[in-house]
Amino acid sequence: MAAEQQFPRFSRILHWTMAAMILTMLFIGIGMVASLADYHWLISIHKPLGIAILVLVAIRLVNRLINPPPPLPPDLPALDRIAINASIRVLYFLMFALPLVGWGMLSAADYPIVLWSSLSLPPILPHNAELYAVLRTTHTVLAFLLFATFIGHFSGALMHALIFRDGVFESMASWKTMTRKTAPYRE
Repeated sequence: MAAEQQFPRFSRILHWTMAAMILTMLFIGIGMVASLADYHWLISIHKPLGIAILVLVAIRLVNRLINPPPPLPPDLPALDRIAINASIRVLYFLMFALPLVGWGMLSAADYPIVLWSSLSLPPILPHNAELYAVLRTTHTVLAFLLFATFIGHFSGALMHALIFRDGVFESMASWKTMTRKTAPYRE
């Protein structure tokens, strides 16, 4: 894959690091709901990991503005272009919104947001039980939406990697895959 058709290395590192972190967060969230015995241990991981995602998505957005993505293949159908761009926008929105809503939710509940040892974040909202309830529901709904969007994004990546072989997946991959030009079974 030509360098101009691939995301810069830093962008790819951020992408794959955040993909692993977000997948981890989704599983931790499921674990927090499913296991009361492990809840406190899981939440102690969930809070700092959520803030790390918030920081990384801010860095990633700035990086994306400085280093725009490579162009999509010219023969990509318009509907695919719309789906790719929409899923990326939704993912960025959710990567910002979920940690902020979580932080606000914990602030409204008057729970400390402990990152490590005695390092805590200040509350961003006043203590308010009704606000906490709304934000808790919002956090859950946004988490389900993130999970659905993640699955859609992942499915699209697999379609481009395994079926279309059009270079879209390879633009973010840090490893070599077979593209249409190198695939042994061409039509």
